[in-house]
Amino acid sequence: MGLEPVGAIESRFTGYVEGLASVIGHADRERPLKDYCVGLVMPGERKSVEPMAAMTAPERVAAQHQSLLHFVGQSEWSDEKVLSKVRELVLPKMERHGPIEVWIIDDTGFSKQGKHSVGVAPQYCGQLGREGNCQVAVTLSIANHHASLPVAYQLYLPQEWAKDRARRRKAGVPVRIKFRTKQEIALEQIRWAREAGLPRGVALADADYGRDGKLRRGITEQGLTYVVGIQSTPLVWKPGTGPKPGRATPRWGRRNNPDLISVKEAALGLPAPAWQTIQWREGTADVLSSRFARLRVRVADANVSVDELTEEWLLIEWPEGAKEPTRYWLSTLPDDISFRDLVDIAKLRWRIERDYQELKQEVGLGHYEGRGWRGFHHHATLCIAAYGFLISERETIPPSGPPCAVLFPEFAVPTSYRPRGSALAA
Repeated sequence: MGLEPVGAIESRFTGYVEGLASVIGHADRERPLKDYCVGLVMPGERKSVEPMAAMTAPERVAAQHQSLLHFVGQSEWSDEKVLSKVRELVLPKMERHGPIEVWIIDDTGFSKQGKHSVGVAPQYCGQLGREGNCQVAVTLSIANHHASLPVAYQLYLPQEWAKDRARRRKAGVPVRIKFRTKQEIALEQIRWAREAGLPRGVALADADYGRDGKLRRGITEQGLTYVVGIQSTPLVWKPGTGPKPGRATPRWGRRNNPDLISVKEAALGLPAPAWQTIQWREGTADVLSSRFARLRVRVADANVSVDELTEEWLLIEWPEGAKEPTRYWLSTLPDDISFRDLVDIAKLRWRIERDYQELKQEVGLGHYEGRGWRGFHHHATLCIAAYGFLISERETIPPSGPPCAVLFPEFAVPTSYRPRGSALAA
């Protein structure tokens, strides 16, 4: 199928933004809303306010800059209402290809210099692959095999920020925001999604979240199943053993419970026939596959009574040629689920990596240069809105094109324009 005329796409984009404008509040916010969204989906290396002002209003850059800056940094419109409208507009397009299958818990980091941007602190940053000075946002996305969409997004506020009244006041951090771990924020997002009636899915998370027993229990209490990554160290009962019913909760540990072993030890003790090569999806060059084993286990958890301990799946990946297993998951999916389906669901978490790649590279999620709480979240909400439109338009993008093909012709930027920091602007 060939590409549609640009005019048809622009018409749908206008209708999409009008839908967002219906929940934005004052009518005078509609124009900056559209311009901001246009700036995010237009081609350009930088999606911060100043270059977007030059792109969307080349003959009045200074005035446009102030308009967009006020709209994203100070205007009191609701992130929750806009994200709700995005779901209303985009979810039906996603579900054309199948129902929502998973809820993906994760976080994303933004490398920063200085110490004044809200929430910035030395912490692990995925963008850097190591600890660095950065901001981190916790997110919840809904997904199927065709597409995914972030539905909740909140900045993690480190303890040094949460306790510093002067910094909080200067950055506009709401009084209601207290220190919470990333896992606690994630669980709150899960609870909110259940109360909001979002289409249910299996909760997925990496080991940074999956290692938290409180989060796993909280997901179960919300009536959801999960497939979550864990490290190699959690203790489980050896096959054929288990806690004694009716006993008081024991002190978990090898000295007190010689039948407890780590999940790594459980994996290394499996016989060769337990390992199977399983394919789960097509990659860019070939079908992806690896070697897996699975077994039913009871996880040692000091916060759960012996009578409440239940069996769940331990899924292990040990690629051919690797010296030892590389990944471990716990799952409360039914005991009759097929081996391939279990692997497929565990690996569906790859969608969040695509989310972040496109949100950062295509619509500038990490390009916001303001320092305040409101602006940080407003910018992210508008990026998710723009990304939602691109999801809706995926069928107009040729298979050989980039993930987010250029939908609109590039506006002419005046030759006299020089962005701040440019050598020519000095």
